[in-house]
Amino acid sequence: MDLPQQTAPAPAAELRASDADRDRVADLLREALAEGRLTADEHAERVDGVLHAKTVGELEVFIRDLPGAHRGSGAAAYTPVPPRPAPGTIPAEADANVVAVFSSAVRRGRWRAGRRLHAYAVFGSVEIDLSEALFEYQQVVVKAVSVFGDVRIRVPENISLRGTGGGVLGSFEVSPLDSVDPGAPVVYVDGWAVLGSVEARPRRGKVVADILERVQDKVDRKLRKHLGR
Repeated sequence: MDLPQQTAPAPAAELRASDADRDRVADLLREALAEGRLTADEHAERVDGVLHAKTVGELEVFIRDLPGAHRGSGAAAYTPVPPRPAPGTIPAEADANVVAVFSSAVRRGRWRAGRRLHAYAVFGSVEIDLSEALFEYQQVVVKAVSVFGDVRIRVPENISLRGTGGGVLGSFEVSPLDSVDPGAPVVYVDGWAVLGSVEARPRRGKVVADILERVQDKVDRKLRKHLGR
């Protein structure tokens, strides 16, 4: 009896390139241009090649002679992203609201990200920068609504990022991101853009604080609270 043959997994270089892969390579090329490693013509030629590349191997060709070429490459063994929080797991009430009406609002720097953030831009702009935030929970939901405005969300490059939403005569763009750490935070961006835009993507070069440091911080705060009774 003939046994069915198992197909060997494709080498990492043969995997289809994702938008996140292209963004990573484009960022490295931009850094090389700024550092003078590439001329403007070389940069333009390589970026054009990146846009037309179909596999991870084709992308690596454009950065193999640059420092950090294999940083965050497709060869990393990504782990599955935890499922979305079950209804009721995360409170419907936001831990923080960022609102801009005919104005602009920014939340950035070293701040504590709660379980739920709401961002509303009406004829204005909102920026939520989580690249230096302290994550106390593994799953964070960001509700983003833009009406004749724009909402920009930035996250550390070593967490996971997912988005669910759409645009009505507008654009809703979330660049999916997978962390190699199964315990890394996951940010879910939900929302709509009506004659406006909602954009979420990683900020290259920014990483979330070590997982053990976050856990120890929570333990220390609970201990201080207990001793203070």
